[in-house]
Amino acid sequence: MLDSGAGPVGVMAAALPQRPPALVQPLPAARPVGLVSEHFSQAPQRLSFYSWYGSARLFRFRVPPDTVLLRWLLQVSREGGTACTDAEITVHFRSGAPPVINPLGTSFPDDTSVQPSFQVRVPLSAAPLSNASVNVSHPAPGDWFVAAHLPPSSQKIELKGLAPTCAYVFQPDLLVTRVVEISVMEPDVPVPHTLLSHPSYLKVFVPDYTRELLLELRDCVSSGSLGCPVRLTVGPVTLPSNFQKVLTCTSAPWPCRLLLPSPPWDRWLQVTAESLVGPLGTVTFSAVAALTACRPQSVAIQPLLQSSRNQSFNASTGLPSLSPDHQDLGRSGSVGRSPFCLTNYPVMREDVDVVSVHFQLLDRVSVRVCPNTPSMMRLRLNTGMDSGGSLTISLRANKTEMQNETVIVACVNAASPFLGFNSSLNCTTAFFQGYPLSLSAWSLRANLIIPYPETDNWYLSLQLLCPENAEECEQAVVHVETTLYLVPCLNDCGPYGQCLLLRRHSYLYAGCSCKAGWRGWSCTDNSTAQTVAQQRAATLLLTLSNLMFLAPITVSVQRFFLVEASVYAYTMFFSTFYHACDQPGEAVLCILNYDTLQYCDFLGSGAAIWVTILCMARLKAVLKYVLFLLGTLVIAMSLQLDRRGIWNMLGPCLFAFVIMASMWTYRCGHRRQCYPTSWQRWAFYLLPGISMASVGVAIYTSMMTSDNYYYTHSIWHVLLAGSAALLLPPPDEHAEPWACSQKFPCHYQICKNDREELYTVT
Repeated sequence: MLDSGAGPVGVMAAALPQRPPALVQPLPAARPVGLVSEHFSQAPQRLSFYSWYGSARLFRFRVPPDTVLLRWLLQVSREGGTACTDAEITVHFRSGAPPVINPLGTSFPDDTSVQPSFQVRVPLSAAPLSNASVNVSHPAPGDWFVAAHLPPSSQKIELKGLAPTCAYVFQPDLLVTRVVEISVMEPDVPVPHTLLSHPSYLKVFVPDYTRELLLELRDCVSSGSLGCPVRLTVGPVTLPSNFQKVLTCTSAPWPCRLLLPSPPWDRWLQVTAESLVGPLGTVTFSAVAALTACRPQSVAIQPLLQSSRNQSFNASTGLPSLSPDHQDLGRSGSVGRSPFCLTNYPVMREDVDVVSVHFQLLDRVSVRVCPNTPSMMRLRLNTGMDSGGSLTISLRANKTEMQNETVIVACVNAASPFLGFNSSLNCTTAFFQGYPLSLSAWSLRANLIIPYPETDNWYLSLQLLCPENAEECEQAVVHVETTLYLVPCLNDCGPYGQCLLLRRHSYLYAGCSCKAGWRGWSCTDNSTAQTVAQQRAATLLLTLSNLMFLAPITVSVQRFFLVEASVYAYTMFFSTFYHACDQPGEAVLCILNYDTLQYCDFLGSGAAIWVTILCMARLKAVLKYVLFLLGTLVIAMSLQLDRRGIWNMLGPCLFAFVIMASMWTYRCGHRRQCYPTSWQRWAFYLLPGISMASVGVAIYTSMMTSDNYYYTHSIWHVLLAGSAALLLPPPDEHAEPWACSQKFPCHYQICKNDREELYTVT
């Protein structure tokens, strides 16, 4: 079942009626001695249609060291029967950080560097379950992230519980093959090996400040062919990019060598040797690893050195004695050529908040950039919790020190710094493609934004160059100010976005939720954005449309339905100010917190429908007001349980409709004629009111989208208020609404309501 012939990364997909047992079993047992298998799994998650990064479901796995093969088993199922349609699930993979995805094709902020994510698509059609597998050979150890989502959403506002829903569930499993018998290569010590049909695994440790790593095969002898039929695979596979090195020694000049500039520091580097002579041949060779050290020149931190009481003092000067590798570069002037390969500037990491870090230089505000050696700063983003934000780097050169011929070139790399400015400017190290920056007399500023940086040590290296005349740079020195931050969201997603902190188990990452038609990673894409005039028009439509409730309020007061009038006034007030607070743009007014306004608006809408239908039933006053109170309490309780559930509000309203229909049916049978009896009542009030209510319900349940919400919901306000004004019953024409039956000498009156039975009202 392994797709080993497809290179370092292979993909297999299949739609199956049920989960095949072979996919959950370990890898085939016929493997060489020294390999073990491990299985990792996480709980399934329900997928959502994509609208922003929070719509994607993120999974985090930990790949152990010395892993030679990992296999993702992707399972997608659906629950919902006939309500489910064909769908295509997109799954993204990345090593070291969550994948940066862009399903909507929006633009990123300026100066943002983004690599396309590695993704596979899993179709889900007729079968209720679909499976796919992804194989990665020689993966990088550490965190691996998987993100899955459905296609972009249709922007239609769905009412919860109105129609049957379909649930798409995604679960990834991880099978790992890890080597336990591995040879350790010591620097400059030949390691003899004999290759048979199975590969041989080696590893070499690369310490800090290693400039180059040279791998060499010596004394190669083959029993089945001439030359040295050996293939070396060096380094890990990282997605979406892959800089793994493969060296085939069959036709290479002898001895067979592989030179790796700036290999990753402070870690083991895996080397796999495979025989190319077939299953019966043998190959013997010796592998040698040679490391070229880089001697750093560290900048002294005078305040810290002087404050330490354990320093050694020079008897003649009374100053702290520094090692030969430390010099104070705070004074002006050039250092001249020296055996140092770089100048290391210490950086302090200040943790500000969750996924928020500030890096600043110790004892200085700028970096001294020279032409002879690169200046380097190390940014420690290796805690495992720093990959969920955005790394922002800003450089500013001193204008007075920049000459027309000079250029400052900077590279931002992970794992190891780029040091080869004198030979190349591509910022490429052994296994990482860096991010280049440049400063000149015409461009004194440079910015770089890296969303979701990989978990590792990051390095900023700078060097001064004179492309036209190198001799002019001999004495040149330029100070560069650096601003280095890790922030959850760039500029807090701007004025038209909200930075939200997302969580997957204990891992935290941030994303921008945009509004007012703005889109993009940081809500900077205005291709579909609303203008300020459109935002104000939307606010005015949604708020002023509630003035239509003045019609049912006036009718209720005229007909002495004072409780109903109070409910309509409550609904008009809170609906107006809820929609004034609910606006995404600049035209926003909140008199209370958003949640309170939303609850009161939903409660007022449900209560308005409830009292209108019960008023049409023409119940006795005591029974009517008891039902008013009980129904409102039930609606309030249901909204607290599930505010978006349509049946929590629709249930009480249907119950009120049953009461009204029962009372009308009783009166029809009691009078032996249709109720109400007047055709004018049907033609000018009931039928228009029912039509307006039906159209309003149809718009509310099936026509509203995120784009047309501001005018379709305004129409809903008008139709709801207008139908209430038309459907309210007329007053009693045969009795005063409040008749006084008895008077007392103390000027108090006992009044009773005679409008309890109005069977003759037409």
